[in-house]
Amino acid sequence: MTGAPPSWLAVIDMQEVFADPDGAWFTPRFAEIVGPVRELVAAFRPRVTFTRFVAPAEPSGAWRRYYEQWPFALRPPDDPIYRLAADFADDAAQAGPGVEATTFSKWGPDLAARVGEGGRLVLAGVSTDCCVLSTAVAAADAGVAVQVVADACAGVTDESQVQALALLRLYEPLIEVVSLGEALAGARPDRSG
Repeated sequence: MTGAPPSWLAVIDMQEVFADPDGAWFTPRFAEIVGPVRELVAAFRPRVTFTRFVAPAEPSGAWRRYYEQWPFALRPPDDPIYRLAADFADDAAQAGPGVEATTFSKWGPDLAARVGEGGRLVLAGVSTDCCVLSTAVAAADAGVAVQVVADACAGVTDESQVQALALLRLYEPLIEVVSLGEALAGARPDRSG
């Protein structure tokens, strides 16, 4: 008997730039989701990818205006602000190559290859109202079943978190918003894959 392809966890942008309380892109509940994200990583290992948002070398199109608003972020990908938060250094090293993108969505050929045909993408990280949402919608548009783990994601504000999750629920059944418990229970049967 052949089951469904295993689910793949993408940990979206758990980086210093979003963890730093003094930074312009600080996500206030970042620290609160570190534990839940680490639980997911342990349950899904080795089917885990860490992503990083990085600035382009030369912004083009509408991104020019974006970086006029956020000039501090125009730094090379190896700048300390773009490192994964220290809590994830060991997990990321064990997970293997990550995905870097100069776009909010991290969905693309690299992540698609990892999820595989008929696979499910499980998302956790920051921020729910930007990169998580963008990744979820892009993957769903590509025909991938997506789960967003609500209590392992954080928005820029509590209000934007609630709004983003409500928006994501409009995409059901392509995108499901699930709890940490539901995601962990779903990860266990897939461990044989």
